Amino acid sequence: MSPDSGQVAVRLTQQIEASGPISVAEYMRVANTAYYGRADPLGADGDFITAPEISQMFGEMVGIWLSDMWLRHRPATCHYVELGPGRGTLAADALRTMKRFGCEPAVHFLENSPAMRAKQLQAVRHAIFHDNLESLPTDAPLFVVANEFFDALPIRQMVSTQAGWRERVVVQDIGARFVAMPGACATDDLIPEQFRAAALGSIYEICPDASSIMHKLSDRLAKQGGVMLIIDYGYTQPALGDTLQAVQSHKYADPFHNPGQVDLTAHVDFFALSNCAKNCGLMLAGPSDQGAWLLGLGIDQRAQHLAASNPDRAADITAARNRLVEPDAMGALFKILATYAQGWPQPEGFGL
Repeated sequence: MSPDSGQVAVRLTQQIEASGPISVAEYMRVANTAYYGRADPLGADGDFITAPEISQMFGEMVGIWLSDMWLRHRPATCHYVELGPGRGTLAADALRTMKRFGCEPAVHFLENSPAMRAKQLQAVRHAIFHDNLESLPTDAPLFVVANEFFDALPIRQMVSTQAGWRERVVVQDIGARFVAMPGACATDDLIPEQFRAAALGSIYEICPDASSIMHKLSDRLAKQGGVMLIIDYGYTQPALGDTLQAVQSHKYADPFHNPGQVDLTAHVDFFALSNCAKNCGLMLAGPSDQGAWLLGLGIDQRAQHLAASNPDRAADITAARNRLVEPDAMGALFKILATYAQGWPQPEGFGL
């Protein structure tokens, strides 16, 4: 069992007292490792809900997209790889759809939480678990899916001060609360030229873990073939801003209070992920708004069919469709980025 909130706070306090202020990235890493290790955070009784839990239609659209790529390239075999697969709901819905088209890949989950692994096995009984990317198979193309995975990775934050750009660090405040402040480490060389003269207090974020993972997977796809689908909330051009946030019981919370008991996330830099893929020689489609991508793949037709087959659930199906697609819900905030190996077909769904 992972440490409870009090133990996580004590651990962080001891670390700060022993070695001085810690980076926002280290704080986020310790807190989220404890948070995701303690229990299942998803669903109405948890802290947040993801698109696959809203409706089966989401996973089905992912399955249709992957099936289309498989049908048009026809590799002899392939591996389905999902990063942080939640309860396994997306994989179950996508794999069920892929099977209808004759595609039945081996299933690999990158997951470190024992609590979540147990849930995932209930959804996909033949899943193979991995602690890291290095153990993924090398013998066939990879079909990689990352839904709300990158947003939970630790970010470094740089803040503009009178003395120049400094890394933002975390210190002890009162009780189980911590506070962020500019540290002593100069980070001007990490700031893009267009932001060097930004107003005092401006924040610029980077996510080294995301870049490392993206580079490793992109290198794999370039060598083995395959595709990768990234679904997350984020931004598509370099930007300033503090995007670190916490969610508890479906409400926003203080990210520096009760570490290990709240879900810490940050907006994903799709521009940086795209550059990693391009630097490894991959092709790109998107980023596109989630709503436009789902509409392009036919979610409206699927919703109509489901509603006609289940008239007593028609209102719920329409509500789920709207939550996934409409701009004032998830449709515009969430982005879709596809990367694929040279020689593979151009993906569908990015034309709207």
